[in-house]
Amino acid sequence: MLRHEFQPGRLVAGTFLALAGIIYVGDAGDAWETPWFVVIPMVIGGLCLAAAVALTARGIRRRRSPTTPPRAHPAPPVGPGPELKP
Repeated sequence: MLRHEFQPGRLVAGTFLALAGIIYVGDAGDAWETPWFVVIPMVIGGLCLAAAVALTARGIRRRRSPTTPPRAHPAPPVGPGPELKP
């Protein structure tokens, strides 16, 4: 399996959406009664929190990423150079 970059925003969004699914399954299985207005604010709040976490993680990642250091010597020209007259 290829390694991939950890994305905490997706983790938070997935957690809230899974929680919404669990709430609906519990309501459908008559384990409890869930009012209709409970899940929508929870999902919207979870998505907003996921966006904030993703933006924070992106800012941290961009700040820590190594920048390309400037070259000490310019690269030599490619191909034939200017002709010198004797």
